[in-house]
Formats: sequence, structure tokens, C-alpha cells
Amino acid sequence: MDFRVGIPKIRVLPPPEERLRSLTQGADQAEAWAAKLRVKLEPYIDRVVEMRRRLATIAVAVLAVWLCLHVAFGANGMVVYRAKKAEYEKLQKQIGDMQKENDGFSKQVEELKSDPKRIEKEAREQFHYARPGEVVYVAPDDPVVQPPSNRSASK
Repeated sequence: MDFRVGIPKIRVLPPPEERLRSLTQGADQAEAWAAKLRVKLEPYIDRVVEMRRRLATIAVAVLAVWLCLHVAFGANGMVVYRAKKAEYEKLQKQIGDMQKENDGFSKQVEELKSDPKRIEKEAREQFHYARPGEVVYVAPDDPVVQPPSNRSASK
């Protein structure tokens, strides 16, 4: 078994003068590298600066086209809005028709509850009631036509 205890190494920082010296020594190399990079990238940077107005105009145009398409055909765009509006108007018309029908039925119920002439009319029509001395005539149902029993009879 290994019973050694590991002690972390203590890092000793150099004094501030040494740190500053190491930075100044690397600064010359960093400036040289940046100058080389700038020389390489300068034509591209100049080209981008020259084209920035065109690029901005193209970006605004693309944004405007995307926005128009989104407004027209998006999830809540004009196409969907018009379809939902047409459906809403159709449903409102159906509600109006059903409300009229419901009012008619309510009127019939009230008449059947209170109007004796209406009660008498319904009793005569549905139950074939008659007053004393009246005769009720009922038309016979239409006879049911039987299909022929074999094919030869239908020819």
C-alpha cells in the first residue's frame, strides 16, 4: 500500500518587474505579427468598406422580402386570417339560422301549452281524434311493391 500524501506544488509568481519585462519582450513580436496580418487583410477590409452600402441595402431588401412573406403566408398571416374570417362568418350565419329555428320551436311549445285551438289541431292530426258525430277518413298507406322472385320476370 502506498501511504504517500501528495502536496500540491506552490507556484511562485515572478516579481512585477519581471512580468512587465516579459510582456514588453513579447510585444515586439505581437506587433510584427499584427502588422503582417493587417497587410494580408487590408485589401479585403478595403473591399468590405467600399461595399458596405451595397451590403446594407441588400440586407434591408432581404429583410423586407422576408417580412412581407411572413405577413402574407406566416402562421397568423393574411391568408390564414381571411380563411378564419370566412369560417367565422359562416358560423355566425349558422348560429343565426339555428336561433331562428329555436325561436320557432319555442313559439310552438308556448302555443301547445296555452292555445286550445292549436292543442285540438295537433290531437286531430297525430291521434286521429274526432268530435262526437264526426267521421275520420284515413288514406291507406301506399302498397309496397315486391321485387320479382327471379330474373326472367323482370325482363
